Amino acid sequence: MRIVILGSGAGGGVPQWNCGCRNCEAARDGRIPAMSQSGIAVSADGRDWALVNASPDLRQQLAGAAALRPQGLRGTPIRSVLVTNGDIDHVAGLLTLREGQPFDLFATQAIHGVLAANPMLAALDPHLVARREVALDQPFELAPGLAATLFAVPGKVPLYLEGERVETELMGEQTVGVELAGGGRRVFYIPGCASVPGWLRERIAGADALLFDGTLWTDDEMLRAGLGAKTGRRMGHVPVSGPGGSLEALRGLDLGARIYVHLNNSNPLVDPASPERAQAQAAGWQVGHDGMEIAP
Repeated sequence: MRIVILGSGAGGGVPQWNCGCRNCEAARDGRIPAMSQSGIAVSADGRDWALVNASPDLRQQLAGAAALRPQGLRGTPIRSVLVTNGDIDHVAGLLTLREGQPFDLFATQAIHGVLAANPMLAALDPHLVARREVALDQPFELAPGLAATLFAVPGKVPLYLEGERVETELMGEQTVGVELAGGGRRVFYIPGCASVPGWLRERIAGADALLFDGTLWTDDEMLRAGLGAKTGRRMGHVPVSGPGGSLEALRGLDLGARIYVHLNNSNPLVDPASPERAQAQAAGWQVGHDGMEIAP
């Protein structure tokens, strides 16, 4: 199995277009690496690829990934796209894939409903792009030799669907984790998760790799930095540090590679020289970066 991290940032990426925070300015100046918005590509044979999530930055991500270049005058090695929720930073890139290439679009029934309600996505020709509904906890072939299983993780509906009362730890089809299996390897991709309950620890134990939600270092970092009015948990993301954070909750678990993805521009982990990065690395974690390749 081969995995390429196409984008390691959360919504807005690093630098975010309208943000002058320390990390965004450092990325603009080239002092720390920039991060495009979240997504990966995965293959079991190195020829046939699946995308998991399609960010608004997908065009530049594909241009920078040698394995995903066109085949011949017109063509693509991309056989399918799977979206894990309906967040804009995970589905807007579907519009980049409208130039008449066939592929399968996988999602839960709930997320397909969200996509179908957007008339702009009719630009994906239904004669070429098959919209395939996936049931939770039922394995399916995502690409040749590559099986995927979706499972509910604590989360919430996309921001644009929020009502007056927001539940941040819903369990259902609106936010899912992905278990990938191929070539005798088992990998989990969970870019959005509001908490780490015991059953989730049990499910991912023994995996060859875990790519996990690293949106915020501390739950209140955006408030303290003056960058927003919401905590991480209010946005449906468990923090990395602190009581109940993923560093604590996943400590001691039998895992191969453990990699944080979906990092917000406020997160000190995006700075390779930060003490927080050193703390995460001492706990056995890597911080994902654009173009990072994983062969678990």
